[in-house]
Amino acid sequence: MPPFDGQLERQGAQQRAPWTPGKARVGGPMRSGSLVFVGGIGGWYPDRRPEGPGDARRQLGDALETMKAGLERAGTSMANVLQVQVSLVEPEKNWPAVDEVFRQAFPEPRPTLSCFGTSGFRRGDGQLLQVDCIAAVE
Repeated sequence: MPPFDGQLERQGAQQRAPWTPGKARVGGPMRSGSLVFVGGIGGWYPDRRPEGPGDARRQLGDALETMKAGLERAGTSMANVLQVQVSLVEPEKNWPAVDEVFRQAFPEPRPTLSCFGTSGFRRGDGQLLQVDCIAAVE
C-alpha cells in the first residue's frame, strides 16, 4: 500500500455533499438522524411537586420519568438510551443515591454515565441535579 499523502482524502471530500444534521423537534427532544437528544431536565420543579424538592434519589427518579416521556414522544425508549449525563450539586454527598437510581432504571447493558459537580442551578431553590441523554431511534 502506498504511503498516505492526503490526496485521496482531498478527492473524497470534493465529491461528497456537505453534511447537514437534519435536526427537528420531536415533542420536546431534538432528533438528528437516528439519534434523539434530551437535555436540561431538572430534578425538581415547584409547580410539579409543591411539597418540596426532596433528596437526590427522588429528584433523579422524577427526572428520569420526565426523560422517559420525552423519549417516547420522540419514538424511542429508555432501552435505547446510549448516554446519560448528570450535573449534580454536592456530588460527594449525592452520588450514592444517583448511582442507585441509575442502576435500577437501566439494566445491563447500561448506557454510559457522566456525572459532574455543580454549585447550583438557575432557580437556586433546592434543585440538586439536571439530566441530559442521547438515545437511538430504531
